[in-house]
Amino acid sequence: MTAKKNAAAATSKPVVLSIDVGGSHVKILSSAPGATELKADSGPSMTALQMVDAVKGLAAGLSYDVISIGYPGPVKGNAPLRDPVNLGPGWAGHDFAASFGKPVKLVNDALMQAIGSYDGGRMLFLGLGTGLGAAIILENVAQPLEIAHLPYKKRRSFEDYVGEHALEARGKKKWKSAVFDVVDKLNAAILPDYIVIGGGNVEKLDDLPENCRRGDNLHAFDGGFRLWHDARIVV
Repeated sequence: MTAKKNAAAATSKPVVLSIDVGGSHVKILSSAPGATELKADSGPSMTALQMVDAVKGLAAGLSYDVISIGYPGPVKGNAPLRDPVNLGPGWAGHDFAASFGKPVKLVNDALMQAIGSYDGGRMLFLGLGTGLGAAIILENVAQPLEIAHLPYKKRRSFEDYVGEHALEARGKKKWKSAVFDVVDKLNAAILPDYIVIGGGNVEKLDDLPENCRRGDNLHAFDGGFRLWHDARIVV
């Protein structure tokens, strides 16, 4: 093999299958050129093995080298720390690399979207969805944050005021006011260079708090790709 071919082989990037696990759907996207997003229903009875089977069905015929998974819950040692609230049993401690037969990097879903949204410096990510996801990236070092259940008002948590249930129960106006207040408090406490607000319910905000920009759920796939392609990102 020539030196030129050796250099090309050393710099080639693996094809990543990026998986975003949610309470309603499991979505996948390959990093191969021209790939399109595919999804399957999930729901409160979906087990870890059922998710694997669903992804294998969606990805039938696709060629990929490695896998990234954004998981809706805390992660430790490349495995779920506990079962998710909105899915079925059998997730905690599951070995997804063994189930898929491919190398796997598994991170919290908010962290994966944060990595895909990151433009350098000190970034705080907040995901407005069923609950409140959060992550911080400091000069390429990425860490999930479990802040959703910190006390906020009237012995209730941040999530109680800015999650999906609060939007439905209190109405958009009060929900938006709480979002702005929570963002302001976190901005003052963490002092990020910028804040990215993502998750499905960011679409409900017609304007954003100061120092914020709008995220996109598609950035979760980008984060999955960067886990394998961007050596600067430390998780």
